[in-house]
Amino acid sequence: MIKVILITGRNLEQGTSKSIGKFSKEYMEKLAVCELDPEDLKSLGIEAGQNIKIKTNYGEVIVKAIESKQAPHKGIAFMPYSLWSNLLLGSSTNSSGMPTFKGIEATIESAKGEKIMDLNEILEEKF
Repeated sequence: MIKVILITGRNLEQGTSKSIGKFSKEYMEKLAVCELDPEDLKSLGIEAGQNIKIKTNYGEVIVKAIESKQAPHKGIAFMPYSLWSNLLLGSSTNSSGMPTFKGIEATIESAKGEKIMDLNEILEEKF
């Protein structure tokens, strides 16, 4: 297990995936991911493409680990805005009207053999 600071934001795949349905497998493959520094992948003892479990004080989710092309940034994890990343965010807006999308303390561990939930499964289980 490693500790990281989680940052969420838009990624290039989100712009190119607008023509595909949000409930499609392609959409899930592009957005149910977490970019990690190569050193963090090594610390976890995993390779890019394997499933990881991310936990924050607000929730947890299984997503696919991908190697960041913008390394080095050891200890910083990036997830695109999506229902998967939303499961890790708190509801407090600190009077701003927006939840905190950046700088979230999280832990990451290998989730080998665990399944990434699709959007239907998340909606049924969480909402």
